[in-house]
Amino acid sequence: MEKRMNVSASPHVRGAMSTSGIMRLVILALLPAAVFGIFNFGMRAFYHMLVTVVACVLTEFTYEAFADRPVTVGDFSAVVTGLLLAMSLPVNAPLWLGAAGGIFAILVVKMFFGGIGQNIVNPALAGRCFLLISFAGHMTNFVCDAYTGPTPLEALKQGEAVDPLSLILGNTGGCIGETSALAILAGAVLLLAVGIINLRIPASSFAVFTLLLVLFGNQGFDEIFLVRELCSGGLMLSFWFMATDYTTSPITKRGQVLYGALIGALAALFRLYGSASEGVSYAVLLANLLTPVIEKITVPKAFGRRR
Repeated sequence: MEKRMNVSASPHVRGAMSTSGIMRLVILALLPAAVFGIFNFGMRAFYHMLVTVVACVLTEFTYEAFADRPVTVGDFSAVVTGLLLAMSLPVNAPLWLGAAGGIFAILVVKMFFGGIGQNIVNPALAGRCFLLISFAGHMTNFVCDAYTGPTPLEALKQGEAVDPLSLILGNTGGCIGETSALAILAGAVLLLAVGIINLRIPASSFAVFTLLLVLFGNQGFDEIFLVRELCSGGLMLSFWFMATDYTTSPITKRGQVLYGALIGALAALFRLYGSASEGVSYAVLLANLLTPVIEKITVPKAFGRRR
């Protein structure tokens, strides 16, 4: 009996880098988009980040303290969740909105399922969708002091022209951390360079999304049209930073490609035919729920045969 094995929570693939080290690098990669969001929208964007991060960290600490469980806020995963959620908010939303989303993301989506490594969907995205459903008026009101017109994605949905350079640089309206494709790509390059993520999930997502836009977007292979669609809304942030979440994405190589392709297909479907301006959050969440099935059908077969 003294030799019983202790099986920990998944995932069971181990690497040399600690969870806290990975999360610190993710925070560093998010900083270009976060800092640009503050530059683009003003200090209120910083207040959103501060309130949401504090709400996430305090929720995790309080739950673990009262549940007599090891306190894990030092792994910085709650900070990442709070930062991603804050970057997905309109700047003019009330500050309590981010706090409410952070409490839901950590308490319901993460801690009730057992903590880091055991949640079945991405907490930040689940928090965002919770806010979209519960407080749609606040989450879809992008009018602020800096920008008063429709967001680029809303303008594209209405058939209006949008300057692609503004989408790349980020001097447009929208959510706090989603406007600058260049800043998001800078963070993604860092994650790729240090090996935190690989190209399988984002590359397959972008490839399938682009292919479906070419086939069914009524514009053909129009480079300007594709740049506008790829760089608007939450597509970049979701494909690079949320779809690649270790806990909620497959661990098999073929599974990651299939998972990314599914996200790209669902995102294109929602973008082209959905009533809402943006649906990439729901695309990633649906793919998260299908991750166990994807892993099951893409597990490599053993080489050989039974006698």
